[in-house]
Amino acid sequence: MPDEQQLIIESSVGLLRLRSRGELLTAIEFGAERSGRDLAVASGLSPALQAAITQLGEYFSGKRRAFDLPLAPRGTEFQQAVWEQLALIPFGETTTYGALARAIGRPGSSRAVGAANGANPLPIVLPCHRVVGADGTLTGFGGGLPIKRQLLTHEGLRLEGDKVLPSSDGQGLLPL
Repeated sequence: MPDEQQLIIESSVGLLRLRSRGELLTAIEFGAERSGRDLAVASGLSPALQAAITQLGEYFSGKRRAFDLPLAPRGTEFQQAVWEQLALIPFGETTTYGALARAIGRPGSSRAVGAANGANPLPIVLPCHRVVGADGTLTGFGGGLPIKRQLLTHEGLRLEGDKVLPSSDGQGLLPL
């Protein structure tokens, strides 16, 4: 098995733990805590971790809207299908669990789509924060609703309380 590496980075949403296996990024985890086992320097990092550090930095500084990283999320066939759809949601737009369910050909499975979102090992890069309830309400997020809110406002979305407001051009949620 290729070497597994991990690294904790600082971001505007707190510490993130990045994990890679060989040349592939496998996980981004919120709420990381530093420990003596963490890599402290960037020398010898896998290309996947180096690229993730660069691209996440660009995203948080407003210079990147889409990611181009070698990914290897582990999950069921259903989860993989949901995660592939997540990657298609454009920066600054949202969709619903129901729209994702329809997009993968499983129109009655919006709750299962929600569970797959919750199991997404690569948040931000596979933007599960861009998925909201049918009425635009913010719903569960692995990093917590405050971080979901922060990511959406970083992408230029307007929120009122826990609800995404329609954009100024009159468009609502993005149908997939």
